[in-house]
Amino acid sequence: MSNHLLLEIGLEEVPARFVRGAMNQLQERVVKWLGEARIGHGEVRAYATPRRLALLIADVADKQTDIHEEVKGPSRKIAIDAEGNWSKAALGFARSQGVEPEQLFMKELQGVEYVYANKSSLGTNTVDVLPEGLRQQIVAMTFPKNMRWGTQELRFVRPIRWLTALLGSEILALEIAGVSSGNTSKGHRFLGETAVIDSAENYVERLREQQVIVDVREREELILAQIEAMSAERGWHIAVKEDLLEEIVFLVEYPTALYGSFDPSFLEIPQEVLITSMREHQRYFPVMNEQGELLPHFVTVRNGDATSIEQVARGNEKVLRARLSDAKFFYAEDQKLSIEAALAKLESIVYHEELGTMTEKVGRIREVARRLHERLGLDGETAAAIDRAAAIAKFDLVTQMVYEFPELQGIMGEDYARKAGESEAVARAVFEHYQPRFAGEQAPASVPGAIVSLADKIDTIVGCFSIGIIPTGSQDPYALRRQAAGVVQTLIAHGFELQLGDLFDLALDVHGARGMTRDRAEVRGELSEFFALRVKNLLSEHGIRYDVIDAVMAAGFDNLRMTVERASALFAAASGEQKDSFKLAVDAINRVGNLAAKAEQAGTDPALFAEDVERELYAHWQQARPQLAAALAAGDAAEAISRLAALREPITAYFDQVMVMAEDPAVRANRLGLLAEMAAAIRPIADFSKLVW
Repeated sequence: MSNHLLLEIGLEEVPARFVRGAMNQLQERVVKWLGEARIGHGEVRAYATPRRLALLIADVADKQTDIHEEVKGPSRKIAIDAEGNWSKAALGFARSQGVEPEQLFMKELQGVEYVYANKSSLGTNTVDVLPEGLRQQIVAMTFPKNMRWGTQELRFVRPIRWLTALLGSEILALEIAGVSSGNTSKGHRFLGETAVIDSAENYVERLREQQVIVDVREREELILAQIEAMSAERGWHIAVKEDLLEEIVFLVEYPTALYGSFDPSFLEIPQEVLITSMREHQRYFPVMNEQGELLPHFVTVRNGDATSIEQVARGNEKVLRARLSDAKFFYAEDQKLSIEAALAKLESIVYHEELGTMTEKVGRIREVARRLHERLGLDGETAAAIDRAAAIAKFDLVTQMVYEFPELQGIMGEDYARKAGESEAVARAVFEHYQPRFAGEQAPASVPGAIVSLADKIDTIVGCFSIGIIPTGSQDPYALRRQAAGVVQTLIAHGFELQLGDLFDLALDVHGARGMTRDRAEVRGELSEFFALRVKNLLSEHGIRYDVIDAVMAAGFDNLRMTVERASALFAAASGEQKDSFKLAVDAINRVGNLAAKAEQAGTDPALFAEDVERELYAHWQQARPQLAAALAAGDAAEAISRLAALREPITAYFDQVMVMAEDPAVRANRLGLLAEMAAAIRPIADFSKLVW
């Protein structure tokens, strides 16, 4: 007969951002251990609230599975010594398998005799194995932040206050940090009482009776359903942001949505300020009309039922009013500060002790941006907007609003710049230069915004690399990976005729002027390796196959737009309807590359051709070479690959009828020279030898 297994760890409130990871980790650890312990089971359900992590595992077997298997040991010549006795290797093998030497036997495998042992192990009752196994999995858990409490040595996410462990209705005896397991759990902190879990399979219902909904998905669906009903009833659009919803799901055990209002006069403040204050500080959902305009209402979720809900709403309104009053004050005060006065304050802010102040960083951004717009040959009006935007891009960092809400940097800069009389292009660029802030956000839409964004990000990256701050493993405190991805995304989005290496050199020149101490060539090499991974990630996100990515990257990635074109075209050719025909073409191209490696120099003399098929290949190549170069110059990678594929037949005929490595040194060198010339023209497209069929 099978049973349900219940494990619940009762805790002091766990930070919402840690709960889902902890729930998943507990499930993974216990399921993996059950497999290793040979304990069969059915469906596994993981539950969590701010005060508990729990697993409910159906149909847990009564016993471990018995083991009966043959285990292979050393070969006969190693297992038997010169006297015909078991060797030390064989005796050691017997000990490791828990059998006597006389129980070993020989068996042939693929023509070789090996010593074998019959290994048998009878399963133990599950109820005897579970307590210690579960305890080990719990104490081995890891968290982003741990704590110790009292005199306990255990480090855990929060102090353990109770343990519930049942197999069916039988209590599993385990103890962790002075807490012994039982068959009771805790209900809602204010609405519930102690819950007696009479049977593991009744866990969810027993806690529901005590105003605790342990199912994470059920809590989320309840919140969304209540918000949708409220939205339909009042004609609102309630902006539910996924990360905020996730946080609220793990802040409550019994959710009840409610709404409140605030003074419409606060709507004079920029909408982004109000939304940020509601979301980030109060965990409220903002309310919009159909046009996406903010309304003077908010929605929040209470950890409890609907009792005295109006009073709860009034309390939330009072708290929000204080928050918005502060924001209104900051907004008014900030507008008394001129942009020039704000820029002067940047001198007192240290950007990095080795990279200078924020004023110095702004100077570098401005210089890199200037060199960029000169390199791209942009018109005077655009260049002026770029220079002004670069000069004032960081001024809002010293405002009270950004100090209070750092996530509003750029947003407030745009608003304040516009109010200070800056042009629309400059104000917009101040906002856009932070884009893309995160994965999935668009690149800056305007050219001034894109140029200042590139200048800012490449200055940060090159500056950090120049002083040895290079991301390793999961460590990236300056978000250099995200910023590099933003550089790649922006260059591709705008199609700037700018090589990655050019961008490196511009920033390295500017940093060199401040007295960079590390070797420039070494830093440049590190930058290239670092950006190569970002480009690979980008191509992977575009759905390009890994071998196609490797083939294209091997040909270089300095021109990002062309790299994406080459990858897309090659992927289409290698996975489309004509892929079998294309494979034959690639085989021919690879033969050219393999033999070309033996050439001492590229180039050929038609007068030395001894076979008609040589002349035919040469004629085809003379026709294809300018077409190939023109296609690449035009950025038409698909056309270039098509021209290459068309050479399949003359290349194949050539190799079928010509001995490239001829005895005559002049003929051999001439033939290799033709192949080297072809290989050199093919190389900028891809390393076709890396394709996997």
